[in-house]
Amino acid sequence: MNEITSLRPAVVSNRLPALFRAVPHGGRRFWEFFTVNIRTPNTRRAYFKAAEGFAAWCEVKGVGDLSGVTPVHVAAYIEQLGRTHSKPTVKQHLAAIRMLFDWLVTGHVMETNPAHAVRGPKHSVRKGKTSVLSSDEMRELLAAIDTCSLLGLRDRALIALMGYTFARVGAATGMKVQDFYVHKRRGWVRLHEKGGKVTELPCHHNLDQYLEEWIAASGLGTEPEAPLFPTLRHGRLTDRTPLPQANVHMMIQRRARAAGLQTKISAHSFRATGITTYLQNGGKLEIAQQMAGHESARTTGLYDRRNDEIALDEVERIAF
Repeated sequence: MNEITSLRPAVVSNRLPALFRAVPHGGRRFWEFFTVNIRTPNTRRAYFKAAEGFAAWCEVKGVGDLSGVTPVHVAAYIEQLGRTHSKPTVKQHLAAIRMLFDWLVTGHVMETNPAHAVRGPKHSVRKGKTSVLSSDEMRELLAAIDTCSLLGLRDRALIALMGYTFARVGAATGMKVQDFYVHKRRGWVRLHEKGGKVTELPCHHNLDQYLEEWIAASGLGTEPEAPLFPTLRHGRLTDRTPLPQANVHMMIQRRARAAGLQTKISAHSFRATGITTYLQNGGKLEIAQQMAGHESARTTGLYDRRNDEIALDEVERIAF
């Protein structure tokens, strides 16, 4: 039982919603959906929140068990959710409810899926909302980091890694020392991205230098299984705990303020900045897609912000 509990979505209640308790095997099948069918922790958390929200809404509306849930209930919930949440969030909630009910139907807990015919809001995105730094701003940010300390060397290497390799923050903080290695006289990185994808890329010469300097100063070169970016306490490497993502986000804001950057950025900004800069310098979209680990070139295209400069040039033509 302890093993099952550890797989349940983190940062949410492990209490089984009443909607799923009221039918035979409903609780067992409910937890199997999250522990067996969904492997990504972030997806578990998001889908559990969606299922819990719908169950709470049903309880308020007097729907006590799954047999009473109809397509009208699901449609009404989605309609209400749309008044307070963004369209992508509403679509994610509907997808979670639909997948959960599909799982319950195949497990013979329900006869039909009441969410199957419910349509979500239309939403089309051609350009992502992630803030992007210019090449000059990225250089200023890296140059502003004081590398006379372990903290500075680590932060510079981490930020550069996300920019030069398009790595997600989770893949970056999840790296071990052995994921930076030499191949054909060049430093390479191995990134374990979401969905079980593994991407191996040669390092840009700047990134190669930053990683080498960090590893040499930290002494991590003799510990291949240690996290490449561990937590530092009072500027010292005292344990081998991977740097939490929340700490990365706070570090980025601190470094951006110190560099005097006005653009509001996040860890994902470096992924978007790297892709945009690569394409601006003549890179190919299909290669950027491969480097970013995207299934579709359309997804990679959302990070392409080259048209921002074109729009700015055109706006300047409006001279009064």
